[in-house]
Amino acid sequence: MRDTITSFVHPLRSARPLPARIVTSSLFWVLVFSLLGSVLSVLAAATYLLLPERIREKSPDYLISFAIGMLLGAGFLHLLPEALAQARDSAQGLMGTALVAILIFFVLEKGLIWRHHHHHGGHDAGCDHIPGPTGTLILIGDSFHNFLDGVLIAAAFLHDASLGVVTALAVIAHEVPQELGDFAILIHSGYSRARALVFNLLTSLAMIVGAVLAWYALGQMTMFIPYLLTFTAASFIYVAVSDLMPALNRRIGMRESLVQLVLIGVGLAFNIAIHAH
Repeated sequence: MRDTITSFVHPLRSARPLPARIVTSSLFWVLVFSLLGSVLSVLAAATYLLLPERIREKSPDYLISFAIGMLLGAGFLHLLPEALAQARDSAQGLMGTALVAILIFFVLEKGLIWRHHHHHGGHDAGCDHIPGPTGTLILIGDSFHNFLDGVLIAAAFLHDASLGVVTALAVIAHEVPQELGDFAILIHSGYSRARALVFNLLTSLAMIVGAVLAWYALGQMTMFIPYLLTFTAASFIYVAVSDLMPALNRRIGMRESLVQLVLIGVGLAFNIAIHAH
């Protein structure tokens, strides 16, 4: 993959201005992978809804396991090493950025949990029907999340093409399970499957908007890219450890655990293979 975009050169690594042709080519790949990250994850989730119920009941753990491997691999094997290599004299500042990012995501998640508890009314949080306003809130939150994902993809591509590919793939890996959850919430909120698909596709386009805006903004502020890479790594690690791993711990059988470990390993191996290439 890296060979297909060898024309990608980042200003952080060169004191000379980039030719317009290279800048255009680089932006093209940012748009391609942002489009894949947004639309592909929604379509994959929508296709998943068409599968037999027996498969839909068993496969989420497999998707989550692979997503954990992709997120941890992207965070620890690519994003953090690249950020540290780029800003060697600011290691303490980068680690502080990671700490602040984790706390930010913790507070945001607390707010989402509180909102969910508030809507359902105490111990009735396990009820099957989710009130309509929750569907609207999910769409708003998903739009912001997708916008941020676009920013992260652009920041990674601005630093290095292969790092951008890894980041985009990690985004796609964790977006598919998330979109499945969003579909479930919207359908329980009263949306038809067709309407849920249309609204999810619309919110997914925020990723492209975020990528384009970040591409032009960060191109003038390259000194912030290592910190944004660190923020991205922290977000990936937090999602994997705080949200996805606890979901897998609900199944404690030996066979299930082995399958989960294998799929996590597949996600990690995928990252290593891309890095080696």
